[in-house]
Amino acid sequence: MQKIFDCSVDTDLLTGMRLAKVALGRTELVVLPTDTVYGIAANAFSPEAVQALLDAKGRGRQSPPPVLVTGLSQARALIESLPEAAVSLAETFWPGALTMIFKAQPSLDWDLGETRGTVAIRVPDHKITLALIEETGPLAVSSANLTGQPAATTCQQAFDYLQDSVAVYLDAGNSPKGEASTILDMTDLVDSYDAAGNHSVSGKVKVIRSGALSEAKIRSVIGDLLESPVS
Repeated sequence: MQKIFDCSVDTDLLTGMRLAKVALGRTELVVLPTDTVYGIAANAFSPEAVQALLDAKGRGRQSPPPVLVTGLSQARALIESLPEAAVSLAETFWPGALTMIFKAQPSLDWDLGETRGTVAIRVPDHKITLALIEETGPLAVSSANLTGQPAATTCQQAFDYLQDSVAVYLDAGNSPKGEASTILDMTDLVDSYDAAGNHSVSGKVKVIRSGALSEAKIRSVIGDLLESPVS
């Protein structure tokens, strides 16, 4: 049975997208393209699917996968609060190579692993994956590789790593950036407003992983809220 679908061919794209949607609904795994590297995706609201994702990568529950969404509206439904600095970053760099960690909405019925009540969220800059998320809702997605190995920048690399642990592979050619997203921890930020409605913010934004989006670009948006690197 065909597993890899060439998304540059219309018939393959239509068939691959349909089968990917079906697979995710069955709590199976899908490899998909993003603007950074290829990702392995699971239904974010299926603990069974998320565990299958972790097992496929050889990763433990202490490394929960990020969640890909289509935009701020989906993100707001998953998190407790959205600091103004995060909105500014999202409006500047989403879709794109920026992942932000927030306190998760406590009412959500999901299990991404040992998240300590947080969730990492990104909007990928890739029309195929965004179209799939529009159909399925938020997806738990991690880089399509085995833990400790380089991230896959082609679908064939992802297949070589993951083989039959994945139901459907969507091949959209080489990854445009070939470098993972930059991850920021936003959980320390607290917005405050005085009686006149004036805004102030406490806390700092921490870089958890340097990646395709430079710290200089991040600092150009949020200034000194970005914690200075340790020298």
